[in-house]
Amino acid sequence: HSSPSSFILTGIPGLEDAQFWIAFPFCTMYFMAVLGNITLLLVIRTDPSLHLPMFYFLSMLAAIDLVLTTSTMPKLLSIFWFRSHEINFEGCVAQMFFIHSFSMVESGVLLTMAFDRYLAICKPLRYSTILTGPIIAKLGLTAAVRDIAIVTPAICMVANLSYCGPRVIHHSYCEHMSVVKLACGDTRPNSIYGIMAATVVVGSDSILITVSYMLILREVVGLSSREARLKSFGTCSSHVGVILLFYTPALFSFYTQRWGRSIPAHLRILMADLYLLVPPMLNPLIYGMRTKAIRERVLSLLWQK
Repeated sequence: HSSPSSFILTGIPGLEDAQFWIAFPFCTMYFMAVLGNITLLLVIRTDPSLHLPMFYFLSMLAAIDLVLTTSTMPKLLSIFWFRSHEINFEGCVAQMFFIHSFSMVESGVLLTMAFDRYLAICKPLRYSTILTGPIIAKLGLTAAVRDIAIVTPAICMVANLSYCGPRVIHHSYCEHMSVVKLACGDTRPNSIYGIMAATVVVGSDSILITVSYMLILREVVGLSSREARLKSFGTCSSHVGVILLFYTPALFSFYTQRWGRSIPAHLRILMADLYLLVPPMLNPLIYGMRTKAIRERVLSLLWQK
């Protein structure tokens, strides 16, 4: 097979003249995402009172968000500001791997967080005995191994395709189908595998998350104390917000890339860029504002400074 030495990333097709200015809010959001997630990791790491299952899962989410944004944003900003459109073939494949595998791992971590909330609210007496340190590590490892194992064959299939046409990727980063479209020959196996993998993972995770919250809702409605109900709703609302913030743009970006020909290209690419930027930026803010322990710890550190 023949592989090009490099590809050309166009950025946002149709908005080339505006990309220089679009980069400023993108850079600001990237800075906030990195700062927020690193702060979250440091606060949880240094405060023993936060060494609890919920915060361990939150640390996993923060680490994944750092990988997702850092694997795309530096190159994207170099395209927008310095017109550095070229990316070598190996770098493109590596970027594709990190984007798609860690996006799926984040879905798995959101599922474990839903399971954590279910145990905390529906099985409070058994919570500490079920979610021990080794179990938490196994849940995180299972999510990572499952999704990396699913994504790896798709990446290997892309790496072994023959590329004999133009090297121009009409995207801001090396998205799976955007690269596959440049290959010669039959690419249906790549397309079918990509669709099936994403649908199975996201579909099963979202169904299990929905079931978890239906059980939680039934339990919360049955609580006799109004204060307890409000506390339970408040605890879960931030997690539900993060789930919607992740899945909505993810599904929009994934399916419109394949069947959204009627949607303008610049809108599809812009949404795909924001999907890897907005959730990582807002997740620390949502949990920081909604979680009293984290909020108080951050404020105490700032006050000491």
